[in-house]
Amino acid sequence: MSPTFSAARYNTASIAMHWLMVLLIAGVYACIELHDMYPRGSDPRAAMKSWHFTLGLTVFALVWLRLVLRLARPVPPIEPPLPAWQHMLSGVVHLALYALMIGMPVVGWLILSGEGKPIPFWGLDLPALMAKNKELAETLEEFHEIGGEVGYYLIGLHALAALGHHYLIKDNTLLRMLPGR
Repeated sequence: MSPTFSAARYNTASIAMHWLMVLLIAGVYACIELHDMYPRGSDPRAAMKSWHFTLGLTVFALVWLRLVLRLARPVPPIEPPLPAWQHMLSGVVHLALYALMIGMPVVGWLILSGEGKPIPFWGLDLPALMAKNKELAETLEEFHEIGGEVGYYLIGLHALAALGHHYLIKDNTLLRMLPGR
């Protein structure tokens, strides 16, 4: 790859990973929001929670591949270039999103470990990350819920910024990550 990178879009693998992560994260949120529709102890409620855990851990597993792709390939430039403050804010939001994609599944795994519950992952039970500790699990659950709320705002900000750049500023920010030509 030459130092004068000029492609207008992310590579196909990066685009696919971005949209796969969008779907997985939407599934994580949907499962935890919808599980309250079912009575405690019911099979559908348990299934929603199990899917929440599994999809969250899938996000954790795939975020590492996403980071490798991000570091291995140059980022296509935004045309016209962003003001410095927007570039910095974009970096902060992206960093926060990556922190959530890594931190939230780890905290969820710790919560299940502390509660002494199995950690489901596509038919496997992953090992506990810590010994049973209900008190610590409850504290971590509070952090997990706060992180989930923060995630709504960060994801919303990210999506609104992309749409704002596309429809108001009319630069190529969104086009760089859209599938197809």
